Amino acid sequence: MLLKLALVGAAALASSLAARRFGHAVGGTLAGLPVIAGPIMGFVLLQAPPAQAGAIALATLACLPATVAHGLCFAWCATRLRWGAALLAANAAYLAIGAALLALRLPPAATCAAALLSPALGALAMPRRPLTPAAVAIPRAELACRVAAAMAVAGVVVRSAGVVPAGLSGLLLAVPIVGNVLPSFTLPRHGVAATVALLAGFARGLLGFAAFFVALRAGLERLSPGVAYGLAWLVALLAALAVRKAAAAARAGATSSRPASRPWRPRRSP
Repeated sequence: MLLKLALVGAAALASSLAARRFGHAVGGTLAGLPVIAGPIMGFVLLQAPPAQAGAIALATLACLPATVAHGLCFAWCATRLRWGAALLAANAAYLAIGAALLALRLPPAATCAAALLSPALGALAMPRRPLTPAAVAIPRAELACRVAAAMAVAGVVVRSAGVVPAGLSGLLLAVPIVGNVLPSFTLPRHGVAATVALLAGFARGLLGFAAFFVALRAGLERLSPGVAYGLAWLVALLAALAVRKAAAAARAGATSSRPASRPWRPRRSP
């Protein structure tokens, strides 16, 4: 539990610092990567046999479409509601879709395919709110509040997961903690466009998350745990880099396709 709390706090801090330096979209992308689950899986590999670690990776992938739905619901609700209502709606969507996915019990191939497709579809379905990538003013006091809130939420989630049925426990442990905390600070302080950019970046980062666990599960079937773990991180980073470049190219194409505005000229008086 202490390890997870420390990783959650570190992830919230790193994502916020990235947003402060490079903009909300970059901070969201970093938050979507497996910066919490990845190190935890490393410790799992040290203690559990490869078959059990592969089963944990598959269970994590099964909840990923619900995580994407959480961010998508928060983004659309943010265009009309305050952050508290958007937060409640997003978590309700996460629990409902996650429970439905667990009840379906999709085969492993379908689970991996859904996990890889859902982040791309989620990023495409985000509201359109133009925002120029730029550094963000986040005071140190707010950084401290973000880290404290993330660690507090993580503590409540972990404690609650131990006293509820097993199915709900798994859903609670997979709740996107940083994905709950960062938008809740971003919406009231920086507005709707910044929140949408953050959550769109989060969805793109989740593709790296999905690639990590798909590669890890596949690697554990053929390679040693250490090699499979390193390969999974490489695949995750390459996927995140590819998505980032594709997003930048799409923005550049959209900018170049806009008609050039005519220069203003004063009208001559008759």
